[in-house]
Amino acid sequence: MNIIDIQNVTKKFSNHIALNDFSLSIPQGCIFGLLGPNGAGKTTLIRILNQITAPDSGVVLYDGKPLCRDFIEKIGYLPEERGLYKKMKISEQTIYLAQLKGLTKEEAKKRLLYWFKKFEIESWWNRKVEELSKGMQQKIQFIVTIIHHPDFLIFDEPFSGFDPINTDLLKNEILQLKKNGNTIILSTHNMASVEEICDEIVLINKGEKVLSGKLGEVKHAFKSNLFQIEVARLPLDFLTEMPASFQITETVTTDSSHVLNVQISSDSNANQLLDFFIHRVPILSFHEILPSMNEIFIRTITSQNNNS
Repeated sequence: MNIIDIQNVTKKFSNHIALNDFSLSIPQGCIFGLLGPNGAGKTTLIRILNQITAPDSGVVLYDGKPLCRDFIEKIGYLPEERGLYKKMKISEQTIYLAQLKGLTKEEAKKRLLYWFKKFEIESWWNRKVEELSKGMQQKIQFIVTIIHHPDFLIFDEPFSGFDPINTDLLKNEILQLKKNGNTIILSTHNMASVEEICDEIVLINKGEKVLSGKLGEVKHAFKSNLFQIEVARLPLDFLTEMPASFQITETVTTDSSHVLNVQISSDSNANQLLDFFIHRVPILSFHEILPSMNEIFIRTITSQNNNS
């Protein structure tokens, strides 16, 4: 079941087409990567989903119904550009923002104190926002985004300003939200984070969808028959017998092993490669090397830009 269905949406600003006949479905209960270069149309799409702006044409459905004001409280949005009031006390500001999401003051304070304790920031309760680091402000904004228990969450560059420890903390919280049944859009340029936590992705360029699907399927679609095989450190004289359909692209030798990257031709397969090695040397590990999302991103966008 899809929580979001975007059907043939077009949005123009003056002579610029931000989204061009754009369609997309987001399944319920997944972490969905929204990817694309700067100016691709991601921000416009996020604004449409948040009802900050409306499409010129096309339809957006939320849980099968046309998107409308009734769904605002079901959505949580963490923008890339943070919007906390620097001179206000954190407690006053977070309670106020939670009340805007429909919580009573008492319930807001109860939920906020739970999260402040969980993130180990209780001591900042009565401090001003301007006293916080960028990362600390990010924690506050994350809490405010999820405080009203929305079903659908949009995180725009959520790891900006975080050190590795706090990045890992936030990733774990996002994964827990998914486990609890939330649907999450993750808009980021950090492809490593996409690979770690996203179930599906869409890649947008120049207002159009150029690539989409489940993360594993996308990576397999771009595979290049490249395999890595680690063998015991023994003489590699037998490599002279290797068929022409197998080409070694890289070799790394350690104290105990040889690690070989081998490209195989389209008329060969992994079993044939494994069979060649297994009869000649002890095999320590063997796996296919799939391209990273960073490689897929660059290859896809570069190809489209060159062809346009």
